[in-house]
Amino acid sequence: MFTKSNNKSAFFLIELIFVILLLSLFSYIFIPKKIDSEFNSAIKRLILYLNQTKLQAFIDDKFSTSNTKWHKQRWTLKFLRCKESIGGIYYIIYSDKNMSGHAGSDDSLKDPLSKKNIFSSNDCQENSSNSEYVLLTKNFGIENIDMSCNDTDSLGQISFGSDGKVYTRLSNKENDSSSYLLEHDCFIEFKSKNNQIKKIKIYAKTGLIEEV
Repeated sequence: MFTKSNNKSAFFLIELIFVILLLSLFSYIFIPKKIDSEFNSAIKRLILYLNQTKLQAFIDDKFSTSNTKWHKQRWTLKFLRCKESIGGIYYIIYSDKNMSGHAGSDDSLKDPLSKKNIFSSNDCQENSSNSEYVLLTKNFGIENIDMSCNDTDSLGQISFGSDGKVYTRLSNKENDSSSYLLEHDCFIEFKSKNNQIKKIKIYAKTGLIEEV
């Protein structure tokens, strides 16, 4: 029987306020383009998107007594490769509503300011509906990603539960909502074509996300 802690609301309320403050400063952070490199901007935006995903997971609790695979709908950020003829890396943020394993733009989270989908298909082409920040290679020169907590056969993903816990994969098994729980801090390393390196750390116990 699934139960929720009555104490988690206070903890997440603090996080909610923190994220709202971050989003309020969103425009200010990204205005000085000449000072901040495109590479740095891409990483900062990704951190904000990850925090937004965590917040969305808290607000949009996917637990269901009638759906034994409800956990497959958890809000997730997934890194993907563009199709071979194009090359490059991109990411999407989504909740797989139909649990098909193939998320579409309708499943994606929206950028809180631009209202664009945090999504792309594997053709990695810009359009007016999708956030340009998801195209890591094409728009920001990021050529490699290495996740210390990757439990997938691809570049990796991070999923968030409404209880604040972090997962490295979505189980396909019924009534299996606890597999792939992040037990050790996760580091995501980004390398640019100019050999710049940035790392994002996701703390296993708290779900805190920061650049290191």
